[in-house]
Amino acid sequence: MVQLSPKLTPRQRAFLDKLLELHREHKGPVHYSALAERLGVNRFSAYDMLKVLEKKGLASSSYALAAGHSGPGRSMVVFSPTPQAAQILNPQAADEWLGDEWRTVRATVLGRLHSAREADYREMLEDLLARLPEARAPLVYCAEMIGVLLLNMQRVRTKAGGLSPFRALASLISNSDADLETLAGLSLGATLADDDASPGLTRRLLDHARQYQHSLSRLSSEARLALVQFLEEAVEALD
Repeated sequence: MVQLSPKLTPRQRAFLDKLLELHREHKGPVHYSALAERLGVNRFSAYDMLKVLEKKGLASSSYALAAGHSGPGRSMVVFSPTPQAAQILNPQAADEWLGDEWRTVRATVLGRLHSAREADYREMLEDLLARLPEARAPLVYCAEMIGVLLLNMQRVRTKAGGLSPFRALASLISNSDADLETLAGLSLGATLADDDASPGLTRRLLDHARQYQHSLSRLSSEARLALVQFLEEAVEALD
């Protein structure tokens, strides 16, 4: 299960910050000696700290050929920050790993949820449902579907005279990717308990929920992490 914010000591955070800085400057993986020089520490201390960050899921190591060498036995260990590292130090920076399409759909869905406060929830829900077949990439589909599931919960709350499924969701939020499945269960449960829900709407939500679960299973841990953060922002935008 992917946790949003691993605990970091001030020293670990300082190393992580410099790793991100060097990664941007080099436009690629960083050798631990470069990090040691930037921080003014022993290169072995830098290597050990990077391995600690790697265990926390905030750095990843790989092997690269040393500059000026092409033969065997000339490789060196280099490190890169993970999207989760960027999420911790700068939530907006993680979007850089996911591309323009993600940034666009994120802004679009959040904007629609903000405007939903002044709109007809059923009408906006139908509009988002109509857009789902256009969402080909799993990450984009899941972001659109989060908007659908939240709007459906808001629709049920309005009909129930203020009874809020969001309270149940808030109590279960754990800053982990399990929240993404929890949302689907709560939204569908609210629909099945709604005697006035049309069979057509219920059927479409159930069909898309199955596709949503399948799409979630295809995502990388970085993409799921971005969706966890997006879910928190989406709940705040609507509730």
